[in-house]
Amino acid sequence: MSQSEKHRIQKHFDAKAMHYESSAVLQRNVCKELLLRLDLTRLNPLHILDAGCGTGWGTQGLLKKYKKAKVISLDLSQQMLKQTKTKGGWLRKPALICADAEEIPLQDESLDLVFSNLMLQWCDHKKVFAEFKRILKPDGLLMFSSFGPDTLKELKYSWAQVDDHAHVNDFTDMHDLGDELIQVGLAEPVMDMDLVKLTYNDALSVMKDLKAIGANTTLKNQQKTTEQGLVTPAKLKRVIESYEKFRHENLLPASYEVVYGHAWKTPQRATKISQTEFSVSVDQIK
Repeated sequence: MSQSEKHRIQKHFDAKAMHYESSAVLQRNVCKELLLRLDLTRLNPLHILDAGCGTGWGTQGLLKKYKKAKVISLDLSQQMLKQTKTKGGWLRKPALICADAEEIPLQDESLDLVFSNLMLQWCDHKKVFAEFKRILKPDGLLMFSSFGPDTLKELKYSWAQVDDHAHVNDFTDMHDLGDELIQVGLAEPVMDMDLVKLTYNDALSVMKDLKAIGANTTLKNQQKTTEQGLVTPAKLKRVIESYEKFRHENLLPASYEVVYGHAWKTPQRATKISQTEFSVSVDQIK
């Protein structure tokens, strides 16, 4: 990814940081699940990185879970880090680093645990995985989540009926992420996924939620000022009409393929893949 693209994403999330938590319902619940998965390990880390910390849900959970650990919170957005700064108690705050996860300014083999919740879709996965391997100590653990290719498939379909521009990001399959972990030298990768459906009254509500958390931007920087790329009221109306195809029991779904993964900095290699599916209403989560 070019520096201009990274700067665009940084500015986008800077603008969303203040009100991010009020709309990022799914992100918060995925973070909780990722923290629960740490209970299945015997790891007792003393040095932890929360990579792509956002507003600090993961950081706060890590501080509570590991009372003696030093937690470092890294994000590309300075405004997100300002929100993270408020997490933790009076006597125990995270260390903050505003940096790119593809070039982490930490020493080799300095961390016991790298935790990353829903950040990878904004990065070059292989570069980030290589950095995670570099900074992990021997027998250190990487625990992460990301989105898979079925994420927002209803919205992607609806926009495809209107034009050929990328209005929704493409997401990487969990099997490919597992392969990348092995390619950079991380071991024993375990990948699984959940299919989650949030439900809404109308398509505009889906788009408003995505805009509120910054997920309406794409890595493919389209020239919106051109006649073909411009989102006009007429195009938006057609998208909304196309989305109606998915209405079920008077609600519209927004699908998310949530990918979970972990790997170790050890010489052994093994893989395990499973999947589940469930639906949940946004109102129920809130």
